[in-house]
Amino acid sequence: MVNSSTSDLSYHDDGNDGEDAMDDDIEDTDYGDDIDDDDECMSDNSGDDDFDYLKMQAQFDNVDLPPGVEASFSWLQPSAVSSSSTTSNVAAQVNVTTSSADGGTSAPVNPHPSKEKFEIASSSSSLANVESRSHEKDESEDEILKKYKAFKAFDIVEDYSDHIYNKNAEVVGQPAKAWTKKVQDEWRILEKDLPDTIFVRAYEARMDLMRAVIVGPQGTPYHDGLFVFDIYFPPKYPEIPPIVHYYSGGLRINPNLYESGKVCLSLLNTWNGEGSEKWLPGNSTMLQVLVSIQALILNATPFYNEPGYERYTGPEGERRCNEYSENVFIMSLKTMMYTLRRPPKHFEDLVAGHFRVHAYDILESCKAYMEGAQVGSLVKGKPLDGKIFKKMTPSPTFKADVAKMVNGLISNFTRYGARDCEKFRCAQ
Repeated sequence: MVNSSTSDLSYHDDGNDGEDAMDDDIEDTDYGDDIDDDDECMSDNSGDDDFDYLKMQAQFDNVDLPPGVEASFSWLQPSAVSSSSTTSNVAAQVNVTTSSADGGTSAPVNPHPSKEKFEIASSSSSLANVESRSHEKDESEDEILKKYKAFKAFDIVEDYSDHIYNKNAEVVGQPAKAWTKKVQDEWRILEKDLPDTIFVRAYEARMDLMRAVIVGPQGTPYHDGLFVFDIYFPPKYPEIPPIVHYYSGGLRINPNLYESGKVCLSLLNTWNGEGSEKWLPGNSTMLQVLVSIQALILNATPFYNEPGYERYTGPEGERRCNEYSENVFIMSLKTMMYTLRRPPKHFEDLVAGHFRVHAYDILESCKAYMEGAQVGSLVKGKPLDGKIFKKMTPSPTFKADVAKMVNGLISNFTRYGARDCEKFRCAQ
């Protein structure tokens, strides 16, 4: 476990289709609105061919064509056209020709549609539709980035209905003035000093509640992930520390973050500590708690957060530490997937924009890890501090698990407008 000293802790700005398999491991949680779990890239299209054939056949049922005459059919039919209008359009556009007795031709009959008029009209209409959809998609993607860039590090919102402490941690009666002043002080500190990788929402009608999303630090197995925490300020605050719940999805991504949501940190008095490592009513702040979680829990070697594991040193310690980090990275990818599919309320724009911007780096890191780079040794897909990473031999299980997650992430990243992702897709 970790001790969270507030005296010497400083924040350093980094500046910088496996969904089904994942579902077996991640539990459902309460926050956020339900979204459709079906991946359009994995839908069953086994009946599409029969459907298309019957639709095509129906369009020619009422067309009077001489025997042996072939009629052309455009596959670029608008999707929302009724069968009756389509049939009449095809009948109007199709002309056939027959040979006369003297070898000439009769004008009204032509074996194929008038290709110039038909194809030009069809192509122009289709091109216009494609350009329109492309324009709409670009506008949607621009809107995602616009909202992401405008997303505030700290803000006060109204709806707290999905907060974990909404029902079982109500403030009893009118809060004391000292309590209210302290919480308002916390708001001011957070608004002024939050690093650009931690985002907080407070609630106007429930000052005792707060939600935070922490970005996983670069150079760790948690890099580029988003980790969600709900916070409760009890009536005795600040004499006692706030209560913090982690949305784990049933995954133990760190010895200090339990599947139950418990956060083990000396600054929260949930782990042993001495002096400034523990909560000090006159000095400790919510900002210190959040920065401690990011720096001391979501660190580069979470293996050593487990009590007693410091005894593992040398090659044996390195091997165990690397294996642990590989497992943590897989769980971090699963957490990304879950967050993409069920973004926490009031953080939807952050989730969409963050993974739109960082999708390529995440996938590039996955590729490098499968090829032997040490987990956590990359920053933005490149070796940490410009160093050449130590080549390792990843286990077949790790490579297979990453490959599964990569394909699912690609499908979700592209929904938010991330580009150049398909080249990372892994063969199954």
